[in-house]
Amino acid sequence: MSAAASGGIAGAPALPARTLPASIALLELEQVDDDSAALFQRRFGGPPPDHPHHVVARHRGADGSVATACYVHFTSMGDMLLGGGACIDPRAIRSMSAEDRLALHAAGGLYHATLAWAVRHFAPRYDAIFGYCGDPLAERVDLAVGFAKTEHPHLLVLWTRDTDAARRADLIARAHAVGPF
Repeated sequence: MSAAASGGIAGAPALPARTLPASIALLELEQVDDDSAALFQRRFGGPPPDHPHHVVARHRGADGSVATACYVHFTSMGDMLLGGGACIDPRAIRSMSAEDRLALHAAGGLYHATLAWAVRHFAPRYDAIFGYCGDPLAERVDLAVGFAKTEHPHLLVLWTRDTDAARRADLIARAHAVGPF
């Protein structure tokens, strides 16, 4: 079984950076900002976590305005990273030019681009990146980025380096013990 098929990529993930429109910037925030917090609040009905790491895709409109178009939260747990709380602002996507929307579609979509960027960004620091996903559409994107299902419902994993079966079992058990994240 290939590393990608088993939810892992030997060494740092070899996810190619797809070309995004110049109006989209991907970045990590140490503290959530008001725009990202408002997006999270609208999607989940509560405030985002108040600890790092916040990954956002920002869209700069033709009028110069900047809006958070996608948000994903990650929590560091030593040798593993937990990702959840992903959301997209459909208003930001609707405000994009047709050309930008086509470019995003060609890049796999806004969530795909944001998640793939986060995996490339964080992979060198962690043995595994876990996702907790209850949405079938989001899960499809997670799997396309390189995550794999575990034996636990909603718990996905992307192995960032080669690890033996016992180590993988330990990491999965620890991530599962956290519960929804």
